[in-house]
Amino acid sequence: MSYPDDLREQVDRHLESIRFSEEAATSGLEEAMRYSLLAGGKRIRPVLCLATARSLGRPIDEYLDIAAALEMVHTYSLVHDDLPAMDDDELRRGKPTSHIRFGEAVAILAGDGLFAEAMRTLAAVPGDTARVLEAVRLVAGATGVAGMVGGQYVDVTAEGLDADQLLRLHSLKTGRLIEVSVESALAYGGVAAAERAPYERFARELGVLFQIVDDILDVTGSDEALGKPRGSDERHGKVTYVSLYGLDRAGELATASHDSAIAALDEVEGRIESLRSVADYIYRREK
Repeated sequence: MSYPDDLREQVDRHLESIRFSEEAATSGLEEAMRYSLLAGGKRIRPVLCLATARSLGRPIDEYLDIAAALEMVHTYSLVHDDLPAMDDDELRRGKPTSHIRFGEAVAILAGDGLFAEAMRTLAAVPGDTARVLEAVRLVAGATGVAGMVGGQYVDVTAEGLDADQLLRLHSLKTGRLIEVSVESALAYGGVAAAERAPYERFARELGVLFQIVDDILDVTGSDEALGKPRGSDERHGKVTYVSLYGLDRAGELATASHDSAIAALDEVEGRIESLRSVADYIYRREK
């Protein structure tokens, strides 16, 4: 089953159409924001949002702004993660990182701007006010202290993580934004809480799967395929699924998470093909 490139292409076209600045004084900031936002990739988070909409039988175009907001949040996190004070990376998707291209100050502001514009875009989505507000609340919560930013804090301060702590770290840093890519679509679609459970289990396992495979690829992948030098986790002395379990066991854990994600998805009543193909793509990145 192939990746849903039709959804990715819709995301790319929509992102290309977005402008952030209407005056010359801030045009350089817009250039930096769009430089990172339009750098490419599989757009996993916005594609998950649109794939969820597809599974619900909803018009895809009604979810494009939510999908775009999710990608803005994700891009903002990458811009800041790459900074010298964080992961200190010079390449992202085969291109100079934002701070290398534009300087640290502009990179910080570009990340800040992307997050602010993501919230503005979400809040302006047309439709039922309560549903829109829930989507905004979910995305903001998944980004904040109880989500991605909190996970990043743990990542830069913690030492000697055990298995449970590692899982918790990545459920916040990586998993929450993947989960909310599904949850926000469910909220905007007005799906009842009782009917969300299999989707939520699927998304939760997908977040775990993504990080395990990411850790494996940091050891086994090529610089060209990764778009940045491999081995960055080892250079920074980070605890990963590979350093904790070894490559073979990490691969087994990835298989178990993939199987659990698909099992949850099989409980969904709807068109699950696109959601399943995203899970398969994430899993097979290591193959």
